[in-house]
Amino acid sequence: MAYTTLQLINRAFYLSQVVSRSLETVSGEQVSDGLYLLNALIDFKNTDLRLIPYFQKYNFNAVIGQEKYTIPNLLYVDSLTFNIGDVRYSMFDQSRKQYFASPRVDNITALPFSYRCERDLDGMNIYLYFLPQDTYVMTLMGKFGLTEVDLTTDLLLYYDAYYVEYLRYSLARQICGEYGSTFPDASEKQFQEIQKKLMDVSPADLAITKQTFFSGQSGYDWQHINLSPGYWVV
Repeated sequence: MAYTTLQLINRAFYLSQVVSRSLETVSGEQVSDGLYLLNALIDFKNTDLRLIPYFQKYNFNAVIGQEKYTIPNLLYVDSLTFNIGDVRYSMFDQSRKQYFASPRVDNITALPFSYRCERDLDGMNIYLYFLPQDTYVMTLMGKFGLTEVDLTTDLLLYYDAYYVEYLRYSLARQICGEYGSTFPDASEKQFQEIQKKLMDVSPADLAITKQTFFSGQSGYDWQHINLSPGYWVV
């Protein structure tokens, strides 16, 4: 069964008690206010990745010699790999300074071994180095989220019912602030409980992988990085 944005706005107004469920209906002006507040809320929630519970697998094809790829609605990348047939190759996430400011030989096409992610309007840009030498199938695991909805958007196509309920409580709080009302204490307590549980639904993987440079083996220098495909058997 669908759960549209309009239904969410109506129920949020009733939850806020700005509109009495038994005596009033939500007006057209209030619906417009609710849509504006909901879109602002969804966009703002995307700044706190703990409140986005969905990790998804996303595939895209690399283009020979192309460095930059734009992925819509992408908020966070946890891992990025690519396949050659049935073999999966890992890649290394680099900091902004490492990727854009460290010495390297540009315009080399080979197996990409490092990447950098940068937030962009309504999505994220992913940069690959080396430039792909073939049309590899790239696979990322990341968090995605809507940045805007309209009144007919079926929210259950994008979010679980519990997250839609969280949005309803969040929107009701926003409506109270917009209309100068006080959010009911019982509803505020329920909102805090929902939000606390939501942060633990799908946390980021914070495991750290370390490379030992002083183990008696030869280290990695710029010759290895720039003049090889970037992969070693250890």
